[in-house]
Amino acid sequence: MKDFIYLDHNATTPIDPSATAIMTTIMAEEFGNPSSGYFLGTRAKQKVEQAREEVAGLLHTESHEIVFTSGGSESNNTVLKESST
Repeated sequence: MKDFIYLDHNATTPIDPSATAIMTTIMAEEFGNPSSGYFLGTRAKQKVEQAREEVAGLLHTESHEIVFTSGGSESNNTVLKESST
């Protein structure tokens, strides 16, 4: 694999090991539905909001401007919907 050059980053990109480590912990320990009011959901929502703040800081913007989506199609549709209003 060392001689292999991956040229399809538009489809998917390898995950940085530090991101994998964080995601593994989150998926194992903070797996509640962040839209729910029960304990695990509340903790999961706190993690989502913390991530939103961190991304906003990296992009020098406000956290309410950061929208997380499940993938490319949802992202594209969200942008198109928002730009038409």
